[in-house]
Amino acid sequence: MQSNGLSQPYTRGQALPELLKQRILILDGAMGTMIQQYKLNEADYRGMPTNTRFVDHPGDIKGNNELLVLTQPQIISKIHEQYLDAGADIIETNTFGATSVAQEDYKMAGLAYEMNEISAKLARAACEKYSTPDKPRFAAGAIGPTPKTASISPDVNDPGARNVTFEVLRASYREQIEGLFAGGVDLFLVETIFDTLNAKAALFALDEFFEETGERLPVMISGTVTDASGRILSGQTVEAFWNSLRHIKPLTFGLNCALGAALMRPYIAELARICDAAVSCYPNAGLPNPMSDTGFDETPEITSSLVDGFAKDGLVNLVGGCCGTTPDHIRAIANAVAKRKPRAFYRESAEASS
Repeated sequence: MQSNGLSQPYTRGQALPELLKQRILILDGAMGTMIQQYKLNEADYRGMPTNTRFVDHPGDIKGNNELLVLTQPQIISKIHEQYLDAGADIIETNTFGATSVAQEDYKMAGLAYEMNEISAKLARAACEKYSTPDKPRFAAGAIGPTPKTASISPDVNDPGARNVTFEVLRASYREQIEGLFAGGVDLFLVETIFDTLNAKAALFALDEFFEETGERLPVMISGTVTDASGRILSGQTVEAFWNSLRHIKPLTFGLNCALGAALMRPYIAELARICDAAVSCYPNAGLPNPMSDTGFDETPEITSSLVDGFAKDGLVNLVGGCCGTTPDHIRAIANAVAKRKPRAFYRESAEASS
């Protein structure tokens, strides 16, 4: 069994560290982009007419994609399978916003645990269907940033104001983690981080969960650079972001979303230079374009060519897609990087010399 650098072996996902040394692994693409293609209405989100559980729920719930694991699970399972068929080694649970903090917007905070457990079961079942001895598949528990920020004031006239506390975030993330674990995920992915303090609440909850249960699962961390300044929203450069979280000893560390691959390259190159973890990159399909069918302009050929450039130059260990990407994008990326060698990450050299 592989060590995660914390003196304890992984209890799930044990094969991942070795696989990352052997080849560039493939993450899936966007869940939201695929859901949008179904053009679901309010009744569809409620599961009507076959599912009457949410028929009287107050307020609009259209757009609550995490609820679909309860009301339209066949859609979520089909999307998972499309990405696996395209070549994904790792698929993400449909839980980006499945925390009580995020679900409060829909008055569904009490469903958070159930959403995570069921979503994990759907992803795990899809992985089992597509896994082979030569190509095992893994379900990553997706942990999003929530719509709130612990570092930035929502009131321009009161710099000290906050709309969420570290403790509220920690408790919300802990509930999510427990649901994902119960559903059978192989690893956890703390992603699209725009506020390092939010991420620290999630990672603290993970560490707390591991300590109390004796379980150890691989942890992947992925931030998002929000503009050409090269900083995440809470103000850190990618180097500062890495140094703030490197003590977690993540299996992978990288960037997703925001800029698209072309503008993301210098920041991935910086992480490749300084990280002693595997480097991940799953960009948007370029910049947003509301006139496009997917909301983004880049074709699979364009995105895969850009990502392949990262692989050719030895910058990455895991690649995939974020907003605007589809199974066609992931298939093109998987085919493009299949001939490339993974980046040698420094922790291997340190372990070899010790």
